[in-house]
Amino acid sequence: MSASTADVLAYYARPGPMTAPGAYASLFAGLPGDVAGLVACLQGLVLHVFWAERYGVQLSEERKAELQMRPAERKLARILELDPRPLSEPRPPQRRLVGNCRDYSVLLCAMLRHQGVPARARCGFGTYFLPKHYEDHWVVEYWHAAEGRWVMVDPQLDELQRSALALDFDPLDMPPGRFVTGGEAWQLCRSARADPEAFGIWDMHGLWFVAGNVVRDLLALNRLEILPWDGWGLVRWADDPYPAEDLALLDRIAALTLAPDANLAELRRLLAHEPRLRAPEGWQP
Repeated sequence: MSASTADVLAYYARPGPMTAPGAYASLFAGLPGDVAGLVACLQGLVLHVFWAERYGVQLSEERKAELQMRPAERKLARILELDPRPLSEPRPPQRRLVGNCRDYSVLLCAMLRHQGVPARARCGFGTYFLPKHYEDHWVVEYWHAAEGRWVMVDPQLDELQRSALALDFDPLDMPPGRFVTGGEAWQLCRSARADPEAFGIWDMHGLWFVAGNVVRDLLALNRLEILPWDGWGLVRWADDPYPAEDLALLDRIAALTLAPDANLAELRRLLAHEPRLRAPEGWQP
């Protein structure tokens, strides 16, 4: 293993501001030591907001507000408020934390990093939710030490969802192309190999949406996993034309995120020094 690879793995084995368990680190004691076990545990702690009715739960607006919790520490506090039992004990759906794909990904990263396993969330698009559509989505990559590779996992896909979606792949070791990172999506659209209108969620779609996920993936690779609706600088909220200098920066970011191990130093430098990526003053994780 080269020193640079060792540095990359060490970086992703440490928590960032969104994945540090803080005062609730002791809750991770006794969790499974394998990814499949952690994912199964997580699926008993979180209820996906868009799937709630399939689990027999009608969500109030108050419960839906749990989606606004950014860091794992706050999520863990809320999980305990809803049910004080150890995290290894699955909750009934009505007593699970209300979340979305990003919440599953942040919590799985938090658990893995706590165990010293390199892990990183990826922001992009899933191809397996709707036909001919790239759905706004988050997943996790973790380092499989025995095989010497990053393995992609979709931690939200439990048995109910796998059956409903008729999946033909293993969500614990996803084949290439089922999930498309923000940078991959950007290059597909910029080269006219895909229609930008096929990327997004609900009535939000287009190149502006893809650009937002390019930025969010860059931030996630810097261990800053912001909310799916957080955004500033290069992130737009409508399909307004991008100036040439912004397109050039997005092209560059997209290319860098396609090889994050080799480009980690530059990805970190960009976030630290590029004003168009800087969070607004006063923004807090």
